[in-house]
Amino acid sequence: MAKVVEIAEASPIAGWRFKLGAGLFVLSLFGPPILLPLIVSLGFSAAKASSISGFVLLGGDLLLFVAAAVMGKDGYAYLKSLIFGFLRRYGPPQVVGSKRYYTGLAMLCVSVFVGWIGPYFWTWVSAYRGSEVAIGVGGDFLLLVSLFILGGEFWDKLRALFVYNAKAQFVQK
Repeated sequence: MAKVVEIAEASPIAGWRFKLGAGLFVLSLFGPPILLPLIVSLGFSAAKASSISGFVLLGGDLLLFVAAAVMGKDGYAYLKSLIFGFLRRYGPPQVVGSKRYYTGLAMLCVSVFVGWIGPYFWTWVSAYRGSEVAIGVGGDFLLLVSLFILGGEFWDKLRALFVYNAKAQFVQK
C-alpha cells in the first residue's frame, strides 16, 4: 500500500509586512500603466514627459524588489503560490480538441497578421485612420485569448522554440 504524504501549504503571513509587500507588488504592476497616460495628458514637453515616464517605469520595477524584500522569503513564496495556484486552476487545459486547436490557431494568425500588416494597411484605407490604437489593442487581446484557447500543449510547443536542443516529434496515426 502506498504511503500518502501530505505537503503542508505555505501558511498565509498575516502580519503587516506581508500586507505592505503585497500592496507594493500590486502598485508596481498597476501603477505605471495608470500613471503614464496621466503624465502624457498633463501637457509636459516631449522630453520632460519621456523623462518622467522613464522614471515611473524604473520605479515600478524597483518597487517589485522592494515588495519582495518587505514580504520576506516566506511571504514572497506564499504570494507566488497564490498567483500560480490561480493560474493553474483557471489557465488553459493541457489537451484540447482539434476544433478548439484550429480555432485558436486561426485567432493567433489573425492577431499576428493585424500586428504585422496593419501599419501598412492603415495608410491605404481611410476608414481605419484614427482607429489604429483600438485595432492594435484588439489584436493584442485576440493574441492573448488565442494562447489560452490553444491549451497547454501549445505552450509546450511555444516553449520549445526557445530551447536549443528541442526536437519536434510527430506522432504517426
